[in-house]
Amino acid sequence: MTADHLPGHTRLSTQALSSTARIIAAEAYAVDQARIHVDLDDDYGDLALSFSLPLPATPPPAEEPAPAGGTVWDRAVGVRESIRERFVQLTGSSISRVDVRVTGIVAESPARAGRRAE
Repeated sequence: MTADHLPGHTRLSTQALSSTARIIAAEAYAVDQARIHVDLDDDYGDLALSFSLPLPATPPPAEEPAPAGGTVWDRAVGVRESIRERFVQLTGSSISRVDVRVTGIVAESPARAGRRAE
């Protein structure tokens, strides 16, 4: 008997979905996971992701420069689609939208925290 024909069901808990979204956003925005708040809402059968987080004052070195100069706005908007794609890839959820609320600016990204400029 294959898994497709095995009686029962599998569900991803809200906590599992929130944790997944938090990790994806932390990687995309180079922000510590503890600083990211995630809300998941039902949007007519699809899932709406909402993030509240601070952004680093400067983009991470590996990040490609945004088309309009890498402003905070550009960086906040620029990775929403990649967050949606990664979340769908990992969870199989159908995402209607990704909302981002920037709550502040942090001086360093986690990758550079504690390092001195040379």
